[in-house]
Amino acid sequence: MPATASVFALPDRLAAKRDDALIAADERHLHRVADSIEATVAQLRDRLDEAQRSRGEERGELVERDLEVRRLAGRIAAFERYGVDLCLGRMVPVEGEPVYIGRLGLTDAEGSRLLVDWRSPAAEPFFAATLAQPHGLVSRRRYRWTGRRITDYWDEAFTADGLAGDAALDDESAFIASLGSSRSPRMRDVLGTIQADQDAIIRAGSRGALVVDGGPGTGKTVVALHRAAYLLYSDPRLAKHHGGVLFVGPSGPYLSYVSDVLPSLGEDGVQLTTLRALVTEGADAAAEPDDRVAALKSSVAIVGAIEEAVRYHERMPEDDAVVETSWGNLLVTPAEWAEAYAAVEPGTPHNEARDVIWDELVTLLHDSVDEAPPHLLRRAMQQSAPLRRVFSRAWPLLDPAGVVADLFSSPAYLHRSAPWLSDDEVALLQRPEPRAWTLPDLPLLDAARQRIGDPEASLTRRRRAAQLEAQREQMSHVIDQLIQSHEMDDGEGSLAMLRQEAMHDALVDDAGVPMLAPDELAGPFAHIVIDEAQELTDAEWQMLLSRCPSRSFTIVGDRAQARHGFPETWQQRLERVGIPQAQVAGLTINYRTPEEVMAEAEPVIRAVLPDANVPVSIRSSGIPVRRGEVGDLEQILAEWASGAEDGVACVIGEPAYAGGPRIRSLSPAEAKGLEFDLVVLVGAERWSAVDRYVAMTRATQQLVLLS
Repeated sequence: MPATASVFALPDRLAAKRDDALIAADERHLHRVADSIEATVAQLRDRLDEAQRSRGEERGELVERDLEVRRLAGRIAAFERYGVDLCLGRMVPVEGEPVYIGRLGLTDAEGSRLLVDWRSPAAEPFFAATLAQPHGLVSRRRYRWTGRRITDYWDEAFTADGLAGDAALDDESAFIASLGSSRSPRMRDVLGTIQADQDAIIRAGSRGALVVDGGPGTGKTVVALHRAAYLLYSDPRLAKHHGGVLFVGPSGPYLSYVSDVLPSLGEDGVQLTTLRALVTEGADAAAEPDDRVAALKSSVAIVGAIEEAVRYHERMPEDDAVVETSWGNLLVTPAEWAEAYAAVEPGTPHNEARDVIWDELVTLLHDSVDEAPPHLLRRAMQQSAPLRRVFSRAWPLLDPAGVVADLFSSPAYLHRSAPWLSDDEVALLQRPEPRAWTLPDLPLLDAARQRIGDPEASLTRRRRAAQLEAQREQMSHVIDQLIQSHEMDDGEGSLAMLRQEAMHDALVDDAGVPMLAPDELAGPFAHIVIDEAQELTDAEWQMLLSRCPSRSFTIVGDRAQARHGFPETWQQRLERVGIPQAQVAGLTINYRTPEEVMAEAEPVIRAVLPDANVPVSIRSSGIPVRRGEVGDLEQILAEWASGAEDGVACVIGEPAYAGGPRIRSLSPAEAKGLEFDLVVLVGAERWSAVDRYVAMTRATQQLVLLS
């Protein structure tokens, strides 16, 4: 920003707010912010260059360097993205100087604090202050930024002194003004207008499970996203090297809608995903057409069947196996098998345990012929057909998807793995195409992958071990030839030291040898945030519990929006799936949905769930709910488009409709969690009460019902 340019660009209709008495202090402070950002970015670039040039010798040093490079690059990106509009507003305490709140903290060269990070305890009064509880504030000012200029600001006074001097009081707050603005394809930036009830939940501790229960328009998603960013900042136990934070959303469109929020909060360390994305097969999984099958697969018990299905393939060999080697025939007896099996630690995935057993056998046999180099002994064992045949029958390499597919194509296998199922239920779960995956299969596939491991990973480990052993053997020949050529094989010369096994390992180059690519969604995570959690089945909960052993969760949802019903309390549901003693925090104010729409939607959900948490709307759009016929759709959308220069409309219930870049077409399930200026429901009378309620409450301005 040029030193002479004003930070303020207030339109003529706000001429009264241009008074120097109101904005001069902000102007001076924000110019200091701009200068400090420029200097800070230059310093960060120097540090980034230095970090990129550094070369660590150990793997741990390389990891630390990469983390530092990423951290510095992310901070530079955040400063450059916003510039001076990092500043959200200011608060004036009863005692002391005004405090300016930022997306990130900022200090000038002299050590003066120019911006306080919004997540720090010092910033909490900015969000928490109300007339009833001012938290030590005289006044608060929030800015509206457009193109890095302040185009409006709102002052709120909490004491009589706050009315004097430099306050420009409006008829509506910054928050209420923002609610009436048009929607966009992505969730708009709302950090500067977080309300006190939302902020209290955002700043709650991370221990245990916290349920954020709120109806439509209460800001559940806003709270979930801001809480993820806040917890990473405030709780070092959730840092990336401790597992980090996973954010689970209901759908791909939802993640696209919210994808910009966390980076805007100065946080890029949160993993965003859907349940589908946790499993490879989820990308192509279809809806389950049979409700009875879906119900059977939604239970925790059916997930437990995976354990029995895998155990069937883990049997102790009862026969001896003979390994022919150049050191003589070696006998592997049941006693050796038992000792090798005992080396497997509890919880080791099946395929990894297979490698552990094999390695233990190498050790046991080497003890009986210690003159055999381990890598040559391993090769001899690998080439022994009798040994491989016995081991493959007793502990075969398994494919997780193959095990699940076998359950759906072999009634005997399923009955053995899940003996509580009736014959009719076993028959119901069989299907002609075992790998025609549906959504209820995903928890089973995930449980199988967790229990079995990735077969490709096991093969990669084997290829890596084989290549490294080949290098060791080649290096051994080279060393022998080197020693012989120098006639120094007396055990005392420096070249003789090369015979040591440790020296062989040091000379082996693992560059180019296959490495395992980490599964970043496998966990474990230190904390998981789940939005639209009311939709999760008991089996789907197991997918998340397996990724968060600490049981540290933020669970966001609304029982009234559960498409398959939710007659229990949150505590009852969560205790059943394995999360006891969850705390529930309620949001009861509807900030988004106008009262005209809620008046139409409330009776719909009350009819099926009388105790639904239906929030109270605090705003009116002045536009009544409109009714019509399907043939009116084009006219309604044309009228809206001609009268609205921006914003987004959505047609729900007409999947084939294509109306242009500002008009979307979604199903009720796909629309969940999203919001639009205009919502048109087509044929909603045929939907369930929950789908109608969810779809109706996506509207922030106008709702139209077509039949």
